[in-house]
Amino acid sequence: MTYKEAEFKARVLKAMAHPVRLIIVDLLGKGELSFSELKDRFPFDKSTISKHLAILRDVGIVSARRQGLDMIYKLEIPCVLEFLECATRVLEESIEKQRSCLWGAGGER
Repeated sequence: MTYKEAEFKARVLKAMAHPVRLIIVDLLGKGELSFSELKDRFPFDKSTISKHLAILRDVGIVSARRQGLDMIYKLEIPCVLEFLECATRVLEESIEKQRSCLWGAGGER
């Protein structure tokens, strides 16, 4: 991997590195949603949700199209869901290793 490739990959990872954006990616993994539907899932104002969507659009993870007065968002790169699954496995294994260190190999107290 070249440095330029690593910079781009870091940019993509940085775009995903926020809880709201991870939830948006997860929601869009289940299908397209309008801006209104996405906004209703969060206790934030429109501008906050719009900012998070713009960051994901800028790196190409999601796309948007106008439908009437609303924007419809779509997950363009579904493999990011596999990455999120991998991140979950890393966390689970880390927790298990910590348990083993604290309570012994059997995981019991």
